[in-house]
Amino acid sequence: MILTVTLNPSLDRTVELPSPLRRGAVQRADGARQDAGGKGVNISRALRVSGVPTLAVLPGDPGDPLLAELAAAQVPYETVPAGAPIRSNITITEPDGTTTKINAPGTPLLPEHLDAVVELLVQHGADASWVVLAGSLPPGAPEDVYARIVRRVRSALGERAPRFAVDTSGAALRGATAADDALPDLIKPNGEELAELVGAHDGEELEADPELAAATAAALVARGLGAVLTTLGAGGAVLTAAEGSWHAVHEPVAVRSTVGAGDSSLSGYLIAQERGDAPPECLRQAVASGSAAAALPGTRVPSLPETTPEAVTVRELSVRAAAD
Repeated sequence: MILTVTLNPSLDRTVELPSPLRRGAVQRADGARQDAGGKGVNISRALRVSGVPTLAVLPGDPGDPLLAELAAAQVPYETVPAGAPIRSNITITEPDGTTTKINAPGTPLLPEHLDAVVELLVQHGADASWVVLAGSLPPGAPEDVYARIVRRVRSALGERAPRFAVDTSGAALRGATAADDALPDLIKPNGEELAELVGAHDGEELEADPELAAATAAALVARGLGAVLTTLGAGGAVLTAAEGSWHAVHEPVAVRSTVGAGDSSLSGYLIAQERGDAPPECLRQAVASGSAAAALPGTRVPSLPETTPEAVTVRELSVRAAAD
């Protein structure tokens, strides 16, 4: 089983426009939908439609519309009291794939909320292979909250503790990787997020140069972080681990919405991990899942049969992480 934690979930409302967005004008939409959202929730949704056991952990009160969406999607979940409605986000997609998102800030995270999340993870963690800590942090959350969760769950479960994956950005990603005693087993930045984390290069440079992306990630692996899965947009993705580095790219697809494509990439990687695939094949499935998501409308997630790993080319890179 794979547990996901979404501290700042959202009800994602997506509007598809038949023409480019015109600011200040009235436009009619081609379609609209809403989905339970937030990175961890998206990953649980993707795992669920692919038949992988998952449990989504998130703040929320009974009767919240987001929880109704999860129930309708048959995604198992457990909640901690939020004391307020879960936020709503708005996504606008244009015919050429341009995506505009408007995200609300969310409900503040209180210390008792964090304690309840850790309690649920300790309760279920011994039966899980991975815990995914994903998404932005709600107001009031300390920057190192993900590291605190990793440390507390590992301390409580010892050798029975699952592996931890982190998918976030900015200060939250720095906080999750700052302490050597709470490093995750996997992080999934994009090129811009990786460049910001290490303080070198920029996102465009890394997206254009997979070898440079691998070398940048290798410094983190050398510190003790298990692996770095760096998504590079249309340039595919790079996986960097102690065993080596690989670059994978999918044949071109018609992009409808990039929202959630990174979440699907991580879910694809974890699905392959659950199958016992070798690192290059985990990367292949990650890129196949991310590409399939980009070809779908809104925040819809692809099932495993909707992905095309046979359309992904994987090559080994010369970069290897060196211990300090």
